[in-house]
Amino acid sequence: MTCATTAPDAPVEGSTANRIVESTIQRSSQIATLPVVALQIIRLVENPDSTIEDLNRLIVNDPVLGVRILKLVNSAYYGMSGRVKSIKHAILLLGLNAIKNVAIAASLAKLIRGGHINDDFDAGDLWTHSVAVATAAKLLAQKTQFVLGDEAFLAGLIHDMGILIEMQTSGPNFGQMVQKLAVDETLTFRKAEEEFLGASHEMIGAGLCRAWKFPPSLQFVTGYHHRPWEVAEAHRPLTTLVYIADVLAARNGLGYTRTVETDVIDPLLLGEVHLTEADLELIVRELPDAMQESQDILSDGHEIDR
Repeated sequence: MTCATTAPDAPVEGSTANRIVESTIQRSSQIATLPVVALQIIRLVENPDSTIEDLNRLIVNDPVLGVRILKLVNSAYYGMSGRVKSIKHAILLLGLNAIKNVAIAASLAKLIRGGHINDDFDAGDLWTHSVAVATAAKLLAQKTQFVLGDEAFLAGLIHDMGILIEMQTSGPNFGQMVQKLAVDETLTFRKAEEEFLGASHEMIGAGLCRAWKFPPSLQFVTGYHHRPWEVAEAHRPLTTLVYIADVLAARNGLGYTRTVETDVIDPLLLGEVHLTEADLELIVRELPDAMQESQDILSDGHEIDR
């Protein structure tokens, strides 16, 4: 592995693959748009003139999202243990960026679940893997303090979202690809994508982030999570943590792990984020219980106090 000193400001690939990515996202119009409430929340958070009251009015009209927010603020991570009963109080405690992340996560939960392709691939397994990577990324962020835990969680949750688009738009090609991956252990997921689809989930995920106007940091995560050493140093920590989390989820066999290309992490890369293999072993032990809490927070709910 060679750590790059420079990298493009946004993921860039060959022109043919770029055309495939653009065409793929255009064909996926039904899923390449976030729900209206999530888009409104993103705009509110980015608007310096927005108030907590503006955000509260939006969220109380989406009970499922509201329940997820209350679950998060009352979770062990925040230590509130059921004491927060209103959305407004939750917004005050969590902050606007955390609320935005929950809205995006809730939207992805709806998009990624369901979709049995064949005996070799089920979208539910991809969701399990995404939650595992998100949880591991958050644990790593708490350990290293390079990025906020909530930011790392969202980055881990969306890292493979390019596969969502592939599932929806590639038809039989996607099914044939995962069948070949099941019988050819030497073939990486990205190489199979090049062979069957013409573009990788990294490229498609980064393109989707641009379409959704996500910040550059998330474009790098989706676009480079299998090769963080190609990202410029200023943008590298979050992508590196997600790369490591991806490997740890695979080590634990959590969900669909065929996308992960190695179970060995270069010590130089670990050193960049001040981690050791001993740290990773501890995270691996903590991961199953922490992941259960994440799944509970992301699950649907029905009641909400306004």
